[in-house]
Amino acid sequence: MQETSKYHFTETELANEQGRIEAAKKNPAQFAVLYDTYYEAIFRFVFQRLDDKELAFDTTQQVFMKALDKLKRYEYRGVPFASWLFRIALNELNDLFRDANAIRTVNIDSVSVYLIFEEYEQTKIDKYHDKIVDIIGEQLEEDELQLIEMRFFEKRSFKQIADILDITENNAKVKTYRVLDKLKKVLD
Repeated sequence: MQETSKYHFTETELANEQGRIEAAKKNPAQFAVLYDTYYEAIFRFVFQRLDDKELAFDTTQQVFMKALDKLKRYEYRGVPFASWLFRIALNELNDLFRDANAIRTVNIDSVSVYLIFEEYEQTKIDKYHDKIVDIIGEQLEEDELQLIEMRFFEKRSFKQIADILDITENNAKVKTYRVLDKLKKVLD
């Protein structure tokens, strides 16, 4: 499937994907095409939050098992199938963290920290880099952390964030900017 950008598909591509989904609904063996298409992206999404390879493999398998089990109830809503898979993955991760079977990991690279505060002076970011990392990892609520990760570390569009979190695109923007304001207030 050719993507028009990293996360957006043309109407034709969405229609082709929908055809593969309908085929899988009729014949579960056809789900293998969807599995092969999205396995790596879902695994990376899970692994980035767990930092435990075996648990990430197991969780990713759970995501696809649940997706296959619930595929007959899947309804196309004009967004890529991946959005539905990411929502299932997010729910699986939240269950793991809630049950304390997994330790939440935040994989932060320096470039991502700079992207969060693009309008700040370079010297200010350099000075507070470690503090920013600590705040992100320790003071943000889970939903706030998810927004920051998806937007700045995974470089997802607000549209895809909205699709994954099952909120409106505008709501994804507002919530993200509120988290940024919260981070800036802590720094200032």
